[in-house]
Amino acid sequence: MQSKFVIVGGGAGGLELACKLGRKLGPEAVMLVDSRLFHIWKPSLHEVAAGTLDVHQEGLSYQMLAHDNGFTFVYGPMQALDPQQRLLTVGAIVSEGEEIFPERQIRFDKLVIAVGSTSNYFGVPGAAEHTISLNATEDAERFRLTLLKLLTLAELNKENGVDVVIIGGGATGVELAAELREASGVYAAYGFRQLQAERDVRITLLEGAPRILAPLPEKVSDAALELLRQRAVTVVTDTRVTAIDAVSVTAGTTVYPAQIVVWAAGIKAPDFLKTLGLPTTRSGQLDVDGTLAVKGFDSIYALGDCAACAGPDGKLVPPRAQAAHQQADYLLETFLRLQKNQAPQSKPYIYRDYGSLVSFGQTTSVGSLMGSLKGLSWFVDGFVARMMYVSLHLLHHKAVLGTVRTGVLAVARFLIKRTTPLVKLH
Repeated sequence: MQSKFVIVGGGAGGLELACKLGRKLGPEAVMLVDSRLFHIWKPSLHEVAAGTLDVHQEGLSYQMLAHDNGFTFVYGPMQALDPQQRLLTVGAIVSEGEEIFPERQIRFDKLVIAVGSTSNYFGVPGAAEHTISLNATEDAERFRLTLLKLLTLAELNKENGVDVVIIGGGATGVELAAELREASGVYAAYGFRQLQAERDVRITLLEGAPRILAPLPEKVSDAALELLRQRAVTVVTDTRVTAIDAVSVTAGTTVYPAQIVVWAAGIKAPDFLKTLGLPTTRSGQLDVDGTLAVKGFDSIYALGDCAACAGPDGKLVPPRAQAAHQQADYLLETFLRLQKNQAPQSKPYIYRDYGSLVSFGQTTSVGSLMGSLKGLSWFVDGFVARMMYVSLHLLHHKAVLGTVRTGVLAVARFLIKRTTPLVKLH
């Protein structure tokens, strides 16, 4: 197999680059490799976990997207790389002991690695074994099914409720806590008659920093804390988790009972990147220059969470979806210039922070900061912030589906929500 431009990783940035480049150059020139068959926007995984979003309705088939956007899709994990020969090895796909797709090799002119990130447990005993991290759709579904089982048991045994501990007060942890509280009230209305949401679904959020949402302005953090407290979520800051087992979380001298634990306390680049023969940083990210090219390799690029890209001030670009979107557009321009035999871009990639939005449920307000524009920033919340949050998802869909199909999909989902339960019950 051979393609001029090969992209590994169908997350937000990788998929948008494949779609936009494919529409320009066609399937003979553009190829996307991913170990999964369906794409879901990662910032919505907390909704899948809470059951308020059905992954089977939300997921977009890579094969469908490839057909509609003019790129070739290859199903399988990145297994090995020969940078000098420009040869990528894609692992076999095995189902129930039977090989569906064999190991394949792809020769490329330009390679983009956009494989995202995975959880960083920081050596906490029991974290890997006894927690769920919302890195992928299967993680979110495992959380949802575990929660549904525990709610069923709580319904049958009226003396016991469900203790949920979320470790990490960043956007993922905060959004999950708020979504879970909203969902627990909805579950009570759909057959769990004995369930009282605030009494029987006890949610505790643990954060090591002095405040939640530490990277964001203090006003956003304070607003988020108040919204969580209104929803009877216990928030504990300035605490470090020291051990986790099957029934509890230990933080210093305090032990929190926990039947289900979510790890949202940190991320790192996938470990296999260190085996590719490419330069990596201490954190395991691929070391890239200002053009997003991996240092020392003019044919290999990286974007998103797996890339360590320093700005003019020396600070690394934060692992946010908006950074991956911007980097995808930067590489799109780079590759289109290359295709036309034009001079490369004269300016390096520079991250632009347009702000952060934090969701607090499907119908309730959203606390947010609307970016940095000419040195200014604004705090927004309520309905305006909610519409901004929804628009981010729609803009991503527009990039991969087009304007018309995104509009149709938005209307369809609005109608589906009026004819189905507000949470997924099976």
